[in-house]
Amino acid sequence: MLRIKPTYEKVSTSFGSSILVKQHTESLEAVRSNNGKWHFHPELELVYVNKGQGKRHIGNHLSYFNNSQLILLGSNLPHYGFTDRLTSKGSETIIQFKPDFLGELFFLKPEMAAIKQLLERAKQGILFQPETKKYVGPKIESLIHYEGFERIIKLLEILNDLGKSTDYTLLNVDGIAFETEPKDNDKLNIIFKYINNNFTRQITLEEIADKVSMTEPAFCRYLKKATGKTFTKLVNEYRVVHATKLLNESQLSITDVCFESGFNNFSHFNKLFNEITGKSASKYRAEIKHIIQY
Repeated sequence: MLRIKPTYEKVSTSFGSSILVKQHTESLEAVRSNNGKWHFHPELELVYVNKGQGKRHIGNHLSYFNNSQLILLGSNLPHYGFTDRLTSKGSETIIQFKPDFLGELFFLKPEMAAIKQLLERAKQGILFQPETKKYVGPKIESLIHYEGFERIIKLLEILNDLGKSTDYTLLNVDGIAFETEPKDNDKLNIIFKYINNNFTRQITLEEIADKVSMTEPAFCRYLKKATGKTFTKLVNEYRVVHATKLLNESQLSITDVCFESGFNNFSHFNKLFNEITGKSASKYRAEIKHIIQY
């Protein structure tokens, strides 16, 4: 197993700028190469994916998105990159900036109250829903065309719009904001990547504990403390998220989706799918057919 050490990501803006704006329109392989590690950074990160699909893994939250998403992540909130695939006309725009990029006192001004509260909520990870996404998404995409003072003004407008929005969900409500040592983050990186690459088969506790050079009891204690989840629960979440992807994108029967996702018992799959998503797999697929996603 390849151990990827750079778990802390250094964000470097261009000379004379305090905001980093990136836009990707690459192929599947290129996008994946930019999204391959569990990492964190002190900068906030605003991500708008237009016409793409992928997994969300933010702190303890794990889910799948199809078509588009708009999220805001707070400082040091660990996450994987998001996009697995862009369509031929798809794009991913990422904006990164430090909480104090305009000075320590700027967001304490009364006029900045909505943005200040937004940045506080961002510590848990914010997923904005279609109404806000449709309105703010194009503004985020256009930010790459501005520089200097105009870029700051446009970003403040975007943040103000998001701060006033009530059309959002908090993703990592009871999860982790990274306060542990980098070496611990490296362990989580190894664990998550190994599960992600192997969840469709049985992964033994001995096998996964060996990947991080721990005894089985020590591994169980470590994972529970770091993520709030048991190993079995974590693996099952990966499987259910993959099942939602197959229900979205394939014509496989629900029984086939069950086994393709790594479950070997259909009733157990149905029970866990319902527990994790709040609905049965058949209801999930039926609802997807009636949703027009922006």
